Amino acid sequence: MKLLKVVESTRPEKKLMAVFQTDNGRTKTVHFGAANMDDYTITHDKDQRDRYRARHKKDLNTNDPTRAGYLSMAILWGDSKSRRKNIEAYRAKYNL
Repeated sequence: MKLLKVVESTRPEKKLMAVFQTDNGRTKTVHFGAANMDDYTITHDKDQRDRYRARHKKDLNTNDPTRAGYLSMAILWGDSKSRRKNIEAYRAKYNL
């Protein structure tokens, strides 16, 4: 699996979408992030980020880094205030 791009979502209720290329050449699109909600890349509020991470830790139980929960946690609520840096860290961490 390879992450091709992360762009603005085509769904009005979502912020972003990630497009992956599967090992057999197909594409998989995952929309994530509620469009009407703040995230760490917007507010830069570490306390808010910590509360989000604690609340959504269960989303990582799927062990599938292409799921929306993983994408939100890594890109919108990642360690950096920069989405670009969080995308790079996500790619490196999950070898995508």
